[in-house]
Amino acid sequence: MAQSMNTKVEYVCSATAFKGIEQYGKIMVGDKSFEFYDDRNVENYVQIPWEEITYIVADVAFGGKWLPRFEVQTRQNGSFRFSAGKNTKPLLRACREHMPADHLVRALTMTQKLSRGIKARFGK
Repeated sequence: MAQSMNTKVEYVCSATAFKGIEQYGKIMVGDKSFEFYDDRNVENYVQIPWEEITYIVADVAFGGKWLPRFEVQTRQNGSFRFSAGKNTKPLLRACREHMPADHLVRALTMTQKLSRGIKARFGK
């Protein structure tokens, strides 16, 4: 049985985890960790302590009106992509309480990615 690391839960919402295939479940933001639990199989979960998270990178669309997905980057275990639908903004605000503000960043836009790729390929 999965045990939560949190002693106090601050925010819960429905979400989708992109780990190979889409998994639907709930994200819990608590006092000690960021957690995702699958709806079908509770033993399929992700628990990330706040000390382990380096950055949360959010894809921003339409000038900040829509946040389709975000990525949690960790020190040792790589990164995890999630989508919370319309609940992404309140979810990231709850995460901001436990992380420094400069560790919540915007992802690069498509034009920024293309220009960096061209500069890397052909030089300056």
